[in-house]
Amino acid sequence: MNEGESTLNSVESGGRYKDVEFIKIFFTDLNGRLRALTINPELMQDVVEKGVGFDGSSIAGITTVDDSDRLLVPIPESFRVLQFRSERVGFCIAKIKNLLGGRSQSDPRAVLERVIQKADEEFGVSFQVAPEHEFFLLKSDDFTKNIHSDRAGYFHSDPHDKGGVVRNQIIRTLKHCGIRHEKAHHEVTASQHEINLEHTDALSAADRTLLFNYVAERVAAEEGMHMTLMPKPFDNQNRNAFHLHISMWDKEGNNVFYGKDEEYHLSRQARQFIAGILKYARQTSIIMASTYNSYKAYVAEREAPMLVGWGIKNRSSMVRLPYCTGPNNTRLELRSPDPSGNVYLQMAALIQMGLEGLREEIECGAPDAGSVYRSIRDCRVWDERFLPRSMYEALVEAEQSEFLKELLGPNIFDHYLCLKIASWEEHRTHVTPRELGNYLII
Repeated sequence: MNEGESTLNSVESGGRYKDVEFIKIFFTDLNGRLRALTINPELMQDVVEKGVGFDGSSIAGITTVDDSDRLLVPIPESFRVLQFRSERVGFCIAKIKNLLGGRSQSDPRAVLERVIQKADEEFGVSFQVAPEHEFFLLKSDDFTKNIHSDRAGYFHSDPHDKGGVVRNQIIRTLKHCGIRHEKAHHEVTASQHEINLEHTDALSAADRTLLFNYVAERVAAEEGMHMTLMPKPFDNQNRNAFHLHISMWDKEGNNVFYGKDEEYHLSRQARQFIAGILKYARQTSIIMASTYNSYKAYVAEREAPMLVGWGIKNRSSMVRLPYCTGPNNTRLELRSPDPSGNVYLQMAALIQMGLEGLREEIECGAPDAGSVYRSIRDCRVWDERFLPRSMYEALVEAEQSEFLKELLGPNIFDHYLCLKIASWEEHRTHVTPRELGNYLII
């Protein structure tokens, strides 16, 4: 029995809740920001059975002030015990329900649950997902000062890699609660880091992302650093990405993406899955890259995709077939998302795009040849070969998308676009120091 199974059995018996002083139950708003409520462990079992009320109108995109009451209902299977330097905390994911006990139409986790259930019912498949977690460890959040914690680069080691101690402590904290990492390293940009966890089912991978983000931020703070998932904090440097590795499995335990006798060992279903991603990439860009800062990362030679395409081991491609050691390792990597988005919506969109490719039986065409950055020559404002290059362009695509409306449902679709349009308008009308420097002399 592994540590995760031991934790679950203890939870089901009710004993595990007594091992901590506080339990935090987590969920996300529509923007993907972590929200938490602290529960007395002595009352946790009652909260699991009945839920606990909260003001949904105070959370971005959940509900309106005239219908504000919602329930948080913890999911016992997600319970973990986190050992930090200063305290031992219980962690649990929560569902959002309405007062009648039905699922809230504005719960982002429910979107992913529906997509996974539909995939099982219609195609008899499930998904394994492994995100790459990239983040910056900075000395502070005061951008008027030099906030870089190191000058290290890709794969640099200590003593140059000043954040290695924090990275290792994040890994220890996760290991203590039953989550294993595969690899970790300093990334390309100064102060930037990456930790990759083992693959798991799609819903668990999304839940685990909330856990990872919370642990990384807490551990960094304990070590006197500021962790940020901001996509593009620095000009002329690489961004924080959130690459998603995904594979599709049938009920007999076979990797559906693997084709023994097919080109690149890529099955027909895998090629159709890729084709679906390519077809709907622009329409779902506002999910994968959800802030106006996200689009400042889509620049040449900075390892962020620009063109809608796929490639073989090609890091300039939007969808990549990574190096695979065998049938069970065959997977696709989507490189357009960043960690500022809502992970439940991002994974739901990825799976739904691919399944739509299977439904429509469309072909993905030939893979990208060479670096796609070198093929970019035209200078046009609107070019549908590209991913959207601004939040405005992504919003235009989303607003017209029947695919996105069906994926999210009308409630989340309307609330989500309202949030993003308001964010874009705030950005569009804000006068920046650069503008003053360029135009005050006019």
